[in-house]
Order: sequence, then C-alpha cells, then structure tokens
Amino acid sequence: MNDNKNTILAILLSVIVLVAWQYFVGIPQMEKQREQAQRTQKQTPQPAPAPGQPAAVPGQPPAPGQPTPVPGQPPRPGTVAQPAPGAPVEIRPATTTREAALAASPRIAVETPRMRGSISLRGARIDDVSLTQYRETVDPKSPIIVLLSPSGSPHPFYAEFGWVGAPGATLKLPGPDTLWTAATPGPLTPDRPVKLSWDNGEGLVITRTIAVDRDYMFTVSDTVENTGENSITLYNYGLVSRHGTPVTLGYYILFEGLIGALGDGKLYEINYSDIEKKSPQVVKTEGGWLGITDKYWAATLIPNQSTKVDARFSSNTLGNQKTYQTDFLTDAATLAPKAKLSAETRLFAGAKEVEIIDRYETQRGVKRFDLLIDWGWFYFITKPMFQALDFFYKLFGNFGLSILFVTVLIKVVFFPLANKSYASMAKMKKVQPQMEQIRARYTDDKVKQQQALMELYKQEKINPLAGCLPILIQIPVFFALYKVLFVSIDLRHAPFFGWIKDLSAPDPTNLFNLFGLIPFDPTVLPVLGQFLHIGVWPLIMGITMWFQMKLNPSPPDPTQKMIFDWMPLIFTFMLASFSAGLVIYWAWNNTLSVLQQAFIMRRNGAKIELWDNVKETLGMKKKPST
Repeated sequence: MNDNKNTILAILLSVIVLVAWQYFVGIPQMEKQREQAQRTQKQTPQPAPAPGQPAAVPGQPPAPGQPTPVPGQPPRPGTVAQPAPGAPVEIRPATTTREAALAASPRIAVETPRMRGSISLRGARIDDVSLTQYRETVDPKSPIIVLLSPSGSPHPFYAEFGWVGAPGATLKLPGPDTLWTAATPGPLTPDRPVKLSWDNGEGLVITRTIAVDRDYMFTVSDTVENTGENSITLYNYGLVSRHGTPVTLGYYILFEGLIGALGDGKLYEINYSDIEKKSPQVVKTEGGWLGITDKYWAATLIPNQSTKVDARFSSNTLGNQKTYQTDFLTDAATLAPKAKLSAETRLFAGAKEVEIIDRYETQRGVKRFDLLIDWGWFYFITKPMFQALDFFYKLFGNFGLSILFVTVLIKVVFFPLANKSYASMAKMKKVQPQMEQIRARYTDDKVKQQQALMELYKQEKINPLAGCLPILIQIPVFFALYKVLFVSIDLRHAPFFGWIKDLSAPDPTNLFNLFGLIPFDPTVLPVLGQFLHIGVWPLIMGITMWFQMKLNPSPPDPTQKMIFDWMPLIFTFMLASFSAGLVIYWAWNNTLSVLQQAFIMRRNGAKIELWDNVKETLGMKKKPST
C-alpha cells in the first residue's frame, strides 16, 4: 500500500511539473516571437488594390459575398451608406502608411494629458488615438502606443457613430464619406468640446458635439432636427471596427478579441477565430458596454445605460481581409416635423488602468465595466491582490518592494496554519527513529507496516499530510500574483532595482552567456534555445528552494527522494521565463519559509537538519540521528 501511495505521489508530482512546464515555460518565448511578428507586420504595408478595383471602405455597401440587410429590418451599422440618389460616391484608394491615411482627410486635433490624435471630418470618425504615457518598450525613446488608426492605413481600427433610416427609405443620411463641417475650431481638449454639423439639404440637420475627459473617455452627443414637412424614422448606432486579424498573444489565461458586459448579466468574450465561425451574434439588451480588447488596451462603446439596443458582435470579409466589428442599434424613433431628437454615446479608447476603469464604473454608471480587465475566474483573489500591491506601491514607490511586503503580510495571515503544519512536521521528525523501526519490523508486510505507522501518527497526534499545507497555501497566491503581473498594465514596465527594468518581463540576464560577458544569445539556438535562459533571480529562487527542501529530512522512499532532489532544478528552468516579479516573489517566499520553519521546529524541540542534509548532498558524512 505504501509503495502504491509513493508511486501515485510520484506520478502526480511529475504530471504537475510536466503540465506546468508545458503551460508556462514557453509563454515568454511565445510572447517574444509574437511581438516580433507583430512588429514585422506593422512594418509591412498592405497590398494596394488591383488596378481598376476600388479599395474597401468600411461603412459602404457590402462587397460581393457579404451579407445584405434583411428585408423589413433596419440596415445594420457599417453595412450601408446612403448618398443622395444619383450623387457620386468618392472612392478613396488604400494608402500604404498611417501618415498618408491621416493626411487624406481634414481633421480636428485631439489633445489631452493621456492621449493625442485627431477626429476625421470625413465620416466624423474617431480614428486616430495614440497613448502618450505608454511606449512599446522600456526604452523611453521607443515609439508611443498607437491604439486607433484610420481606414486606408495598414491596420484600421476606429469608432463611428451615426443614424440609419427605416427599411426602404430614401432618406439622405451621413455615411463614412460624408464631409462634416466644424462649427467650432479645434483642438478638442478636456476643457473645450468641438461641434460638427451636417445638413442633408432636404430638411434634416444633424449637430454633433464631441467631448473628451482627461483620461480616455469620449462623449458623442447628436441632435437631429427635422425642418421638413414629413415625419421620419431613425435608428441611432455606434460601432467599433477593426480590419485585419491582429496578432494576439494566444494565452489561455488572457482574453483578446470581441468583448462585452451587457445588461443580460452575461460577460461575452468572443475571440477572432470563433466570431468568424459564428457571425453575427446579436443580443437585445439595456445597459452595459461592448468593444474590442487587447492585452493592455481597448476600444469600447457605452450606449446610454437606460436605452434598449441590439448589441452585435460580427465578422466579415472585405476583399481579402477579415473585419471584426462590435456595434449597437437603438430601437426606431419617429421624428415629427419641426421636432428634434437627441442621442448620446460614449467611447472608451485607452489603457486598461484599474483605477480609471473602476472610476468609470462608479462615477459614470457604466455597469460591470471592471470586467474589461481580465481578472479571470479567481476574481475574488486576483483583484484584492492587485489592490494590496497598488496600495503599498503608492507607499514605497516600487512595485518590487510592494511584492516583498505583501509576501510578508501573506505569511503573517497564514502563520497559524503554517504553525500547525510545521509543528506536525517537527513531531514527525522526532518520531523518525520509531518509524524506521516499524519499517524494519514489517519489511515484507506493507499492510501491517502502514497500519503501525498510522497508529503511531494517531498516538503522537501527527498529520502526515501537514507538510503539504504550506505548498497548497501558496499555490492560489502564486496564480493570483501571476495573473496580476500578466494582465495589469500598472505593472507593465515597472522597474525593481539593478538590471530588472520590467517586473512583468523575464529576468534579462542569462547564465549561459555568463550574464552578458559572452556576446551571444543562446535562446536563438534551435530546439534547446527556449530552455537556455536562466537569469540571476531564477538562480536565487532555485537556491532558496533547494535550501527549503534540505531543511527536511530526506524521504526514506527512493522515488520521493529523487523527485525532491530534482525539483529545485526543474523549477529553476521552469520559472526562468516567468515574469521577474513572480520569480522574486517565489525566492523571497522560500527564504521566509525557511526562517519560519526553522523557528517553529526549534520551538517544538525538533532538530534542524539543514546543514546535515547539505553536507550529505555535498558528499560529506552526516551525523547520525539521536
């Protein structure tokens, strides 16, 4: 029975290590490769359309092969433009650079403390947003993050707002090529909204006011005035559209794609490949939000929270390019002659900063907006973990110090449980000679051996599984911290001390090139390269884990002993590619565990065999147990 238990334990630990290795060790390498691919893709211009073929312009009638509006239903946002009957439609050729696409239409500049960009007067689109406080790398001279880009650029990503008419109506309404008039001069700033206007020449005048706050929220307010003699039916819409399948990091623990938390109480997370298979997905709702998210950035629509809308997630093909869109369409509204109709929509376009996201939810009434950040299934652990780290970061000014201090607090909170665990381990060490006698007495009868050991445990009030508790305790904490380091933009490019410039990235040093003394990157080697990256902090973590293992007596079972002997080395390789902040946490936690366990064991009268086990490992003679 004991052999079976040891075999099962060995298999279980091996499976855990293998799964963890497969699941985690390749992630940073994959991220590095994907980011490189993304940079390469950004530098590669889109092919120009074939001669005689117009460029695909979002918002115009669907290209061949695209779905057409359903008879009797209002046209969907982004599927139709309605020029006056017989009026020419201007076709804009695709450009090869973002700068050329921006220069192709008149614009109003946008200037805020956190972003800069512009609004196109052609279509009144918000299609140019760069985040001034974030850069692509830790290098302060690297380019700032570009979030939204106009149609015609290599990677179009934009927001559009407007109105569509009733099915079959010939009402002239603004589309993506409509040139709006700036009623007020720019730039758009938090203190100065801008007004745009458009007159269809047939008795319909639309006035649009666009405001922006000091963070990342635009407010688009439309007033439609019917100066004609007939009533008209209108539907208000907003959309966020992205052209081309973006390069995603592809991690199971991170969502990137089409997202929404709607009034039906459900969180919708639809990745790009899934929406291509099941498009469109329409939800009738009231309140909530929807948009498209990356790891750290997002663009989301926030309809009026008391207005009923049809929210839609969809994918299409324009030419040879995939497009992805989230949009909403309000119920029909009838505008009588000489009457006015108003609608307001907000657009979040920026970095997913926790404090700002939470503020929008509480102060702006955006329902469940905090779910824009992917806290995962263990939300109740992950978000408090971030809040604790952020609180001490504001005290210390360093997220690395915050991680160290939060680790100490976790140790304090779980000290009573750890005390019982280590005390039970200390008792087990004290009865080690009796356990060895029982094993010697019942060498050939494993059943009686196990019964005698269980009787000894009961007599001495020992829990044989108590030694697993400290490890089990830190597993959820480990994953919560891993999630925080991975998804929280607040820890992106956060430095520690010395060579650690980014706690969310792996330790940049490497043992296999003597920490930079040899001008060679071993990670580029085929097959084995991804395993040849062990920095200073992973080495420190491995050493502290080895000391923690040696604090306990060697297991009598050879299989268990082999596993525990190799575990520090395996974990050193496995954690080497993890975020530096996570490795620092693990090393510090190991150090605190060694000190805590030594203190508790000494207090319970158990011998601390750390140095004896170290000497035995180094080939020196171990003192006999008394």
